[in-house]
Amino acid sequence: MGDDLGDEWWAQEGNSDASEEETRQEKPPTEKTNKTKKPEKRKSVTEETVKAKKKKKTQQKECIIPKKKDTEDEKSTKPKRKRKKTITDVLSSSEPKPGSPADLQTLVTQYFADKLSVIEQEELKLLDSSFLSSNDLTHTLSSYLKQVCPKWSKIQKQHKEKSSVVLLIVCSSALRAIELIKQMTAFKGEAKALKLFAKHIKMEEQVKLLQKGVTHIGVGTPGRISALIEKEGLSLQALKYVVLDWNWRDQKLRRMMDVPEVKLDFMKLLQGGILNGCKENKVKFGLF
Repeated sequence: MGDDLGDEWWAQEGNSDASEEETRQEKPPTEKTNKTKKPEKRKSVTEETVKAKKKKKTQQKECIIPKKKDTEDEKSTKPKRKRKKTITDVLSSSEPKPGSPADLQTLVTQYFADKLSVIEQEELKLLDSSFLSSNDLTHTLSSYLKQVCPKWSKIQKQHKEKSSVVLLIVCSSALRAIELIKQMTAFKGEAKALKLFAKHIKMEEQVKLLQKGVTHIGVGTPGRISALIEKEGLSLQALKYVVLDWNWRDQKLRRMMDVPEVKLDFMKLLQGGILNGCKENKVKFGLF
């Protein structure tokens, strides 16, 4: 019996030792498997974060795109306003044409069509003999004046009346008047020219200058010229020529008659005595 118990004990001990060795041998692979599993978890975490970021980006893009569509839809639904054509647009598209006596006549009749009676409108009509030859856009001011006033040297010597001029040059602005005075140096000779515009010059000063000595040429705006005639500071008794700066255009491509204020003042100037001088064949018009 004792021997049998001893054999059983030794068998149990051997089995336990064998099991311990098996467990020892089995443990390292488990550690390796654990070690290899850890990176898989990291990979899964990084993949999840990347996917989450992509989802956020796509969500942001999805949020932005509808706003752009809305703005484009709003723009498309809004009616586009057409810009009105101005005088500058019309004149820039048209080629410059020299003015003619018919242009002046139609301008006068159109302006007074709803202001005067039919009989009064008939009185405003000018004869062809009331016009000088017009500028064909090839002349300078001096060359044009020499053509229409060939006997200027004789006329200026005969003129001796104060507060009166022989030649009136009508333009749209003070700056243009100064420019025209410079341009006609070759024509005027010893004749005296006076600035007849309102900018920086009082009317009283102009009246005194007209009364002091003999003035041959007046260059200015229709508003100031008509005001001087109304106040009897300027007489039309010696007037022979009225030259309109008809073809010149400003920065906006407007001629003097395209400016409403200048056009209104010019019509007043015509009614102020110049038309009567034309009918009496004393005054003639020229379109420069």
